[in-house]
This record gives sequence, C-alpha cells and structure tokens, in this order.
Amino acid sequence: MAAGSGKSGRRDFSQLNAKLEKHIERLPDYAQKAQEKLQKYLPPQQEGNQSRDQSRDEERERAPEQPPKPARSANAPLLPREVAAIADMRDKWTRWNEPSAKLERRKRRTSKALTLWTIITLLSVLWAVGGFYGITGAQEGFVGAFGGLTNAVIFGVLAVRSGTKLRQLNRTEVPAVASTKPRRLPSANSAARKPMERLAESEATLAELLDQLSSPAHGAPASVPELSVEDARNTAAEASATLRALAGRIQSIERARASAPASERQPLDSAIRTLAEQLDDGVEGYGGLVAAAGRAVAASSGGVQPAKEALTDATDRLAGLALALRELS
Repeated sequence: MAAGSGKSGRRDFSQLNAKLEKHIERLPDYAQKAQEKLQKYLPPQQEGNQSRDQSRDEERERAPEQPPKPARSANAPLLPREVAAIADMRDKWTRWNEPSAKLERRKRRTSKALTLWTIITLLSVLWAVGGFYGITGAQEGFVGAFGGLTNAVIFGVLAVRSGTKLRQLNRTEVPAVASTKPRRLPSANSAARKPMERLAESEATLAELLDQLSSPAHGAPASVPELSVEDARNTAAEASATLRALAGRIQSIERARASAPASERQPLDSAIRTLAEQLDDGVEGYGGLVAAAGRAVAASSGGVQPAKEALTDATDRLAGLALALRELS
C-alpha cells in the first residue's frame, strides 16, 4: 500500500508539472488577450491624448533650444507705447492738480460732510425726544433727553460749519489763467507730435518776449508800439489755432488708416505726408515770428524803427501763412 501510494504521488506530481509547463508556454497568449480586453475599456480620446502628448514630447526633443531673450538694459530707449503711456500719465497728473479740479474735490468732500453731520444731528434730536418721554431710557424729562441734546448740539455745530464752508467754496472763483486746461499733445507715434512739441515751445517763448516788449524796463522807451505787439499776439493765437486744427486732421486720418484695409492705406499715407509738410511749414512760420520778437527785444536799445519793421513783417507773413492753411483745410 505504501509503495502504491508513492507511485501515485509521483504520478500526480508529474501531471501537475506538465500542466504548469503548458500554462507557462501559453503566457504570451494570455498577455495578448489581456491587452486586447484592456483596449476595449480604454476610451479612444485618451489614446488620442496620449499620442498627442508623445508627439509633443518628440517635437520638443527635436526642436533646438532657443537662446533666452536678453534682458533690457536700463539705458535702452523707451518704446512708442511707453512714451505715450508716460504722456497720458503726465496729462492726468496735470489735470488732477488743476485749481478747478482741486476746488471741485473740496466741494464734494464738504458736501458729504454736511450731509453726514445733518443726519447725525437729526438722529440725536430723535434720541433726545425719545429720552424726554422715557422711550429710549429709564428716566424721563430733561435728564433722559440730556444725552441726545448734547449730541444734537455738537453735531449741529459741525453741520453749520460745513454749510458755511460749502457756501464759501461755491462763491470761490478760479483765476482764468489757472483754470485753462493744458493742451494735449498728439500720441508719440503720430506725425504731428514733433511739430506740436515745437509749437508749444515757441508759444511759451513768444509769450515771454511779447510780455517784455509790452512792458519795458522802468524809464526805458518801448522798442515796439503796443499796437504792433497786440497785433502780433492776436496773429500768433490765430495761427496756433489753425496749426492745432491741422494736427487734429492728421490724427483723424491716422486713426482711419489704422482701421483701413492694407489695399486702401496708400492714399491715406499720401494725405498724411502732405498735411505733415503743411504743418511743418506753419510751425516754421511761427518760429519766424518768435525770432522777430527776439530781435525786437535785443534791439530795444538800438532804436525803435528796425525792431518795429521786423516784427511787423513777421506778423504779416504768419498771418498770410495761417490764412493759406485755413483755405487749404
């Protein structure tokens, strides 16, 4: 019996070994079937994403490494957009500091304070009435209303002060010179920017020279009659208005060019160049008047007649140039 059992054990072990070898041989078939079943449950979108990710990784590996962008130095020139942004900030800061803008802000603050003190005063009066009748406290009469009356007096005084201050601010008049708004220059990338900058400098210089001609030093004779100085001042003002209107036309055409198709920009470019040349000529004529005024100031000790003639000729030329620009416009 023992020998028979040993034989059967060896036979069973050999059969198990044969089955195990058979399964080991079929392991590749099992792996392929498992992969097919896994692909059935895997969505096609994820497969596409995996393929795209793989293609991106391959492209990154094939693409050459780009050198890093050089850091901008502190002395590098500003870009046109940066210059325009700085100009806008400067204009906003100038408008913020205008006397008229400051006065309006003071009026608004005083009006808000007056409203606040008035409301608190009315609430204090209601508190005093409630305290007098014992509604807001345990005591009645004057003792109950004392706290509300005290607050009403304090906040009432503040309300009266705010009302008086607001009345004074409403009567305040801003000087005409201080209330004038500064002229805004064209954008930095506009063809009218540089001529308008030159015109602004020429205006300031001419105003100073004409003031010196109209009010000479004490005891010194006037180098140019007051009538000629006033005529030059009026002509310069008219020429400035004409030149600024011309600069406004240039900016309008530039905005139209930015929105126009590429095939229609050439006529607009030609118009901008023509108007820019006219603007340059006008600014040069204005500069001629400034130069004549400077010569008149310099000749104040050498005689009246040469200075008067130079200023009159320059005024006539600028008036004719301004008239021609208005007719062309």
